[in-house]
Amino acid sequence: MKTAVLGTGRVGRTIAARLAELGHTVTIGTRDPETTLSRTAADAMGTPPLAAWAADNPGIDVARFADAAAGAELIVNATNGGASLDALAQAGAENLDGKVILDIANPLDFSHGIPPTLLVKDTDSLGEQIQRAFPAARVVKALNTLTADLQARPGLLSDPGTVFVSGNDADAKNTVTGLLKDFGHQDVIDLGDIKTARGVEMLLPVWLRLYSALGTPQFNFKIVR
Repeated sequence: MKTAVLGTGRVGRTIAARLAELGHTVTIGTRDPETTLSRTAADAMGTPPLAAWAADNPGIDVARFADAAAGAELIVNATNGGASLDALAQAGAENLDGKVILDIANPLDFSHGIPPTLLVKDTDSLGEQIQRAFPAARVVKALNTLTADLQARPGLLSDPGTVFVSGNDADAKNTVTGLLKDFGHQDVIDLGDIKTARGVEMLLPVWLRLYSALGTPQFNFKIVR
């Protein structure tokens, strides 16, 4: 499947590499490829420059958001949640229409320091905002409740745990569920329409506290029933 991964941070790179490993044709999208590839220092999160990663992953193209999305069947939103709507707008509504958007971003607000709060919660979610902004796209919220390594390789844990999907389109959720199972996720729960993205996004404050308490991001939630 032709896939565009929007976002060149650690999450985007991890998902893009895993998709390529599974045989998908992958383009990773950024605002300005030339500028992004020319950087020689790590970013604010400590992620190494993209150029070295791109050299290690020659089968993955780097392109502008719009160019990445234009030829894709599936769009993965792995951008910073606070910038997701702008990034998707740059990708172009015409390049998103009818396509599945797997939204794995979280609307984190770092303006008041660490730990971050949520930019939107309770009565709305980033997933819903994306669906409203691009009504012809088919948005599915998933994978936002665990760290990038486990998103792509849940088998790193002795028990992969549970992941969730939220979205209005049943076929889109089936597509995403199939992809999650290819990644190795065994327990995928369909929560319902895109409004249920509120709940999984609001798990992030709990996730962050668990990260602090456990001293590692290598964990996942599990629904026992």
